[in-house]
Amino acid sequence: AQTLDAFGADVIGLNCSVGPQIILDAIEKMAPVTRRKLSAQPNAGMPRDVSGRSMYMASAEYMATYAHHLVQAGAKIVGGCCGTTPEHIAAMVEGVRPLSPRQARLPMKDRRHSHPDVPPENPGVEPVPLAERSKWGRKIATAEFVTSVEIVPPRGVDAAKMIRDTAALRDAGVDAVNVPDGPRAQSRMGALLCSILIEQQVGIETVIHYCCRDRNLLGMLSDLLGASAVGLRNLLLITGDPPKMGPYPNATAVFDIDAIGLTNLVSNLNHGLDPGGNAIGQPTKFTVGVGVNPAAIDPAQELKRFEWKVEAGAEYAITQPVFDVQQLEKFLSTIDHVRIPIVAGIWPLVSLRNAEFLANEVPGVVVPAKIIERMRVASAKSKEHGVAEGIAIAREMLERVRPHVQGVQVSAPFGKVELALEVFRDTLSRANLRAPTAAQPA
Repeated sequence: AQTLDAFGADVIGLNCSVGPQIILDAIEKMAPVTRRKLSAQPNAGMPRDVSGRSMYMASAEYMATYAHHLVQAGAKIVGGCCGTTPEHIAAMVEGVRPLSPRQARLPMKDRRHSHPDVPPENPGVEPVPLAERSKWGRKIATAEFVTSVEIVPPRGVDAAKMIRDTAALRDAGVDAVNVPDGPRAQSRMGALLCSILIEQQVGIETVIHYCCRDRNLLGMLSDLLGASAVGLRNLLLITGDPPKMGPYPNATAVFDIDAIGLTNLVSNLNHGLDPGGNAIGQPTKFTVGVGVNPAAIDPAQELKRFEWKVEAGAEYAITQPVFDVQQLEKFLSTIDHVRIPIVAGIWPLVSLRNAEFLANEVPGVVVPAKIIERMRVASAKSKEHGVAEGIAIAREMLERVRPHVQGVQVSAPFGKVELALEVFRDTLSRANLRAPTAAQPA
């Protein structure tokens, strides 16, 4: 309430989620610390399942009694949300009618002094320094150039190829393996479980893509606490592709929160707090990464969302595949005021068909016409020429973005890690060079 008051809100309110008793408790704590008008619109109690129907059991008389108490506590607007009927509202009107305006406000106390019933906002504990959370975090924190390869989890239960491929990446000197979370709404082995297998059996760090699409808030919290407990440390927080992109037309999305809210959630966990501000004991030690699209159709909206992600606690960002370096440079020039380490996405094309698919059917990816034309000419010669040209383009992108970013993530097209390593040829030996900092021009 104090924060919203400071922002200049005309009305500060509570609505839905719980019944009138809990709303009353909150209004009694809010009223003494703000002069703004207060609104209270509780549910008619909590729903119960009755023969498959959600029924709200609070009577009209019960709601009327609490409407009276809410006005006495300082609420200027009183109503109802889920489960309230015209009968409830009519009874609430009669319940508050006897109250005069003088009876309907508690005195505001000086906000410089704490109210005994209002606990101070819990700032949590100081997060573990980024450099101490993981090897990936140490390189990000010390401005070293990081390298990673994105591999897609297996479609079935056999993880043998994934283990072999990630071992090859480890042996080549790649810093981390990026593991997507249900990309393009396809059914694959879970990213968290894949990451556990990779880290435990191969010994290379993972960067887990964790999306908001498939889990509600409680499920996300459970996943993240479990991930921390088994030693997973590096996250890339994304909203997630809509289910309609995949082959399962009846699949639904949850989206309790988006990537910004998820970033806030993980940042709180790193401070030892759950989403409600309650202490969880030992804090998590996640490195907090987010996605960003330098080629977004609406650059202003993308910039605004990026600013919010940084404000929420993002510590680095990984871009969509870069095929236009000038576009990347232009975007980087707009984020100097909220600059965090940027890792550029690199995608080796393998054919004209692959290039056209990315350009037209993968959200957030922009492939310029000149790149498609290069792939057209090469693919017309042979399949091998197409693959070679795609690798050449990826290597060009890597070398051109290198002065402007703190690392690269190279995708392994169709699970072919040898193509990703070919893009990295002559690069891994130089990967420990210091990357540009926010103070350096992009």
